[in-house]
Amino acid sequence: MERIDTDVLVLGAGSGGLSVAAGAVQMGARVVLLEGAEMGGDCLNHGCVPSKALIAAGKAAHGMRHAAAFGIAHAEPQVDYAAAMGHVRGVIETIAPVDSQDRFEGLGVRVIRHYGRFVSDRAVEAGPYRITARRIVIATGSSPAVPPVPGLERVPYLTNESLWDLRARPDHLLIIGGGPIGIEMAQAHRRLGSRVTVLEGARALGREDPEAAAVVLAQLRAEGVEIVEGAKVEAVSAEGGVTVSLGDGRSCTGSHLLVAVGRRVNMDGLDLDKAGIETTPTGIRVDDSLKTTNRRVYAIGDAAGGMQFTHLAGYHAGIVVRSAVLGLPARAKTAHIPRTTYTAPELAQVGLTEAEARAEHGSRLTVARFDIGENDRAIAERRRAGFIKVMVVRGRPVGATIVGTQAGELIALWSLAIANGLKMSAISAMVAPYPTIAEVNKRAAGAYFSPKLFESDLVKRVVRLVQNWLP
Repeated sequence: MERIDTDVLVLGAGSGGLSVAAGAVQMGARVVLLEGAEMGGDCLNHGCVPSKALIAAGKAAHGMRHAAAFGIAHAEPQVDYAAAMGHVRGVIETIAPVDSQDRFEGLGVRVIRHYGRFVSDRAVEAGPYRITARRIVIATGSSPAVPPVPGLERVPYLTNESLWDLRARPDHLLIIGGGPIGIEMAQAHRRLGSRVTVLEGARALGREDPEAAAVVLAQLRAEGVEIVEGAKVEAVSAEGGVTVSLGDGRSCTGSHLLVAVGRRVNMDGLDLDKAGIETTPTGIRVDDSLKTTNRRVYAIGDAAGGMQFTHLAGYHAGIVVRSAVLGLPARAKTAHIPRTTYTAPELAQVGLTEAEARAEHGSRLTVARFDIGENDRAIAERRRAGFIKVMVVRGRPVGATIVGTQAGELIALWSLAIANGLKMSAISAMVAPYPTIAEVNKRAAGAYFSPKLFESDLVKRVVRLVQNWLP
């Protein structure tokens, strides 16, 4: 067995692991990176990248069907599902070199294509190698969670990993799970010509602001997606395709079944106990510096057991590089981490929702709101559905909810504001080019200040005094 000593050992070549490896090696640290599966992890190969590529294909088809409003004859698109999946594969292949083994070896990282397991508090074995490191970073990501539904093991169901192997369009896609993944894939497949039924045990998009979620769900239903809420799945069988039996006696039958009920952290086989690393029901136990109960070992991204976003993993990587490579204090925060559901319209959130802000701040909360339908660019493009609302306490935003066109782009400004403690006056001082959707953010800040300026008797009295004094 070959023995290797290194400064930083990274387990997992997804977004977080690659960011740590790249940052550490370019700062002069010796880095070893372990990956037993595909470079780039879930995001590149099964998650963010392919899903957004398929969403783009669905958007193109939808645009053809709804061109008449712009004076262009609409046409029913001739969807080649295999070609659409070819587009998805092409997007992955275009991005893949950035995450490739060749690139990272070119940076100076030693890449070993084996899974690792702990054999002591600072040593990991991977294939024929035993690696001892000063600091170890667990960035193993997560995998689709599969619920213990009777009969599911006998049905050829899909997950976000196997979905991309399809080449024939599903005639009727059943989706168990009404979270972001399920809802995004429901709209994309409906726009590509599939019949789609979403089965959600509680409320679809249940984590999101109910008012904002309702805008998205109304659009999906208008496009023909069937969304069944409160649907407790009791059993699955391969009868006449795939049949899902519900607790209230109803059943749904389709040609394909996609299971999208969440994700579980990849911890199996790591032998964490040999390194003194504790776990929780959702992942690996970490403190606010992302250190595990073994102070030499960090866990980041999905492995840290919190929110599961590629951009969060990248943020965590920066925290770890600061701590493990530079030896500087660093603490991870979550208040400024945004999330987006990439439907049309999009739904984005950062910080507290209105309900959360009211529970935490009570009467100190002010909610500033602006309807996207009043934005001139949205009117010009006939994308008027949606709104923005900003939760403000003592002049500073503590959360923002946006549903509408480009919500995922718009939310970044509010992440910046929350991360840096900016006041609403800083947003109000911004100048956005006209006409852009970006004006929505400035108008929300204006909505916060308008009552203070235009509905104040004191302001009116001061203005009269000034006007009488001016020559």
